[in-house]
Order: sequence, then structure tokens, then C-alpha cells
Amino acid sequence: MSWFVRKEKGIVTPTEHKKEAPDGLWYKCPSCKTVMLAQAHKENAWTCHNCSYHTQIGSAEYFELLFDQNQFEELSAELSSADPLHFVDSKPYPERIATAQQKKGLKDAVRTGYGKMSGIDIVIGCMDFQFIGGSMGSVVGEKIARAIDCALERKVPFLMISKSGGARMMEAGYSLMQMAKTSAKLALLHEAKLPYVSLLTDPTTGGVTASFAMLGDFNIAEPNALIGFAGPRVIRETIGKDLPAGFQSAEFVLEHGFLDFIVHRKEMKDRLATLFHMLR
Repeated sequence: MSWFVRKEKGIVTPTEHKKEAPDGLWYKCPSCKTVMLAQAHKENAWTCHNCSYHTQIGSAEYFELLFDQNQFEELSAELSSADPLHFVDSKPYPERIATAQQKKGLKDAVRTGYGKMSGIDIVIGCMDFQFIGGSMGSVVGEKIARAIDCALERKVPFLMISKSGGARMMEAGYSLMQMAKTSAKLALLHEAKLPYVSLLTDPTTGGVTASFAMLGDFNIAEPNALIGFAGPRVIRETIGKDLPAGFQSAEFVLEHGFLDFIVHRKEMKDRLATLFHMLR
């Protein structure tokens, strides 16, 4: 039975003869550990076939899902953060911005675009958590404000997709001002009787939750998205009580009246199109 026993010791396969699977070919669900082809995962709207776990995605993926044929006009693409406070932590703020821009291929934590969704003219804003935690600085507030101006000018609905850790500490008060700025712009949209739908994805927290994310004519969310203002530890220490399990999940927030409905990402475009047709 010599074919079961290696007679020669120290046999080494040359590197050039080794076979390896290309990077990015497979996706392993972090929730149920199911392994699937990355392409199949993408075709399922970046959700798990087995347990429907919604992988965090960015503006490029949401625009591909929502805009017809992924055709849109990007708005205010050139805007980039300044350094009004000359802020330095482990590195200067401008260096942190430049590093994030180079690594992520983004100018800041939000992108906005105008195009068609199921034939409906619409302006969409989408936050990118991978850019400094989706934090809201002056550029984020300004791009959202300009996107609302575009919706007002063209008399079309506005959809905002939130995914953020909250205000950007490197801009301090300037960041907090964006809460009032975006809220005031949304009031103009309301006066013009133009629909605004807010989509909350995982995670939506801090000053974003406390401003434009909760001001929609309809507030909707993806399944199991983390939605809240302060983190669980901060709340527990403040009120001195244990918190119920999953109290900041989309399902808990829906149950307590802060959301209108939860929708699977695969159904998102059709449900939004139906909603905007109703709101016309």
C-alpha cells in the first residue's frame, strides 16, 4: 500500500506550481458562516442566501442597486474637508483626510447623485461608513444640503441612506452645526411638498440619528440595522439599569414606533418605487 505512504522525505512543490484560489472569489457570512461565491453574494444584493445577513456596503453598491442601469449625475463631487480647527490627534486632520481619500477612493463620507429609479427622477444621498466611520463633518452637511437644493430645483423626491458613527470630532462645533443645517433644508423640502424618505442602515448613530435620519416622511430600515443615539455602555452608565436585548436593533425601534417599516435589501428598489409613486 505504498501509495498511502510517502517514501521520499522532504518533497517540496515549487512556488510556481502551487495552485491558489484568486482573492475575493468566495464570501463567508459572518453570521451563519455559510460560504458562497462572491458573485452570487453580489447578485443577492450583498446579503446571505442562508440567513439574510446584510453585509455593510457603501454608496457605490447602493447606487448600483437603486439607479436604473447605474446611470446618475454625481453632485458636488469635488468637495473636500478643510481643517478649520487645525486639529491634531495621533495625526493631523488633513493627513487623516488624505489617507482616507487615497485608501477608499472617496472625497468624504457621503456621495449624492441625481438620476432615475424605476423611471422616477430622484436625488439620492448615501453615506460611506468606511470613510472615517461615516462621520458627519462640514462637507457631509454641505453635500446633503446641496442635494436637497437639487431636489427642490428639479422638483423631485429625495432619498437619504444613512450609515454613520455620528458627528466628526475633528470639526467639533462645525460638525454639530450640520444637524441644524440639514434639518432646516429638509423643512424647505416639506414646504415644497416633495417626498423625503430616510433609509437607516447598519449602523446609524449619534448626530445623524438626531437630525436628518429621523426626519423622513417615511423612516425605513434594513433588517437588524443598529439604530440609536448613544452607545449601550453610555446609556447603561447614565440610567443605571440593564438594557433589553437588541434594544437598538431596527426591529426593536420599529416595535416602539420610530420606524415605518423594515425592508430586505433585495426588495428595496421595488418598495421605494412603490412608495414614491404613492407620495406623488
